[in-house]
Amino acid sequence: MRNLQYTVILGGLFSAFALLGAGCSADSTEIGEGVDVGGETEAAGVPVVRTCGTKELTAEEFAKLEAEFEQLAPWKDNLNVSVGATIPVYWHVINKGTGIANGDIPQSQIDAQIKVLNDAYAPWGVSFNLISVDRTTNSTWYTAAPGSTGEKNMKTALRQGTADDLNVYSSNPGGGLLGWATFPSSYNSNPKDDGVVILYSSVPGGTATPYNLGDTGTHEVGHWMGLYHTFQGACAKNASTGGDGVADTPAEKSAAYGCPTGRDTCTGSSFSGVDPILNFMDYTDDACMNTFTEGQSSRMQAQWASYRKNK
Repeated sequence: MRNLQYTVILGGLFSAFALLGAGCSADSTEIGEGVDVGGETEAAGVPVVRTCGTKELTAEEFAKLEAEFEQLAPWKDNLNVSVGATIPVYWHVINKGTGIANGDIPQSQIDAQIKVLNDAYAPWGVSFNLISVDRTTNSTWYTAAPGSTGEKNMKTALRQGTADDLNVYSSNPGGGLLGWATFPSSYNSNPKDDGVVILYSSVPGGTATPYNLGDTGTHEVGHWMGLYHTFQGACAKNASTGGDGVADTPAEKSAAYGCPTGRDTCTGSSFSGVDPILNFMDYTDDACMNTFTEGQSSRMQAQWASYRKNK
């Protein structure tokens, strides 16, 4: 298990939500508020802050999506915990010139990121096989934000494979963005948009401390596999499904930052267990994250079978 030393991040966390419009509601976007992670601020060691610009689902929106999922996969609550998938990965390095400082990360860091993914997902029957790496120098794509014309053009030109192929784009979208992902249910309506975008300096050995051990990738791939944040639904946890659609992730009122051991934001007889700060789908530091649950694996298995496998 990883060392759980941490850096507590303070400051204004929530103004970042204004960076994205309602059109991002189908996807997940990790935001570090107020930090220029591509320039001198990042080089000076100032950490980005892991937050999310995705439109928070209302109870009604969540219920609608889950009802649709239930129609596709009524068997989803009776699954083994192993997904059993080998996922091809197509990695697209977007840079503004040569050298790591311009986003042109070396093969060694890409390989290290794939290893981090395999280490995190292997216990649940998921492995990642790097098929190819391409490199594109394009200053517009390099800083493309979610929902932008630059993102659309980048993905239209570069995306490979079908629903069960993972496309990763490493870039520097600016504004403190750590990354974003599309959910499995979005593929059918917009296949070219499918994939994961991550900040190039969040890969292992990067400079986005304390998010430079590769678990931005782990977190975003979790969304790509169909997982919500652990704090989805806050303390409205349901005994059978949970606010995040998973029964064995304890309820959590809000995102956790740093590594606040013992944090418990949903109390009372209706809620058992402290906040899941070690879970990959929370917002804690990379050094704190090390866990998926059996329930999350079952959800990934059902989402994979319903929306991605052989699609």
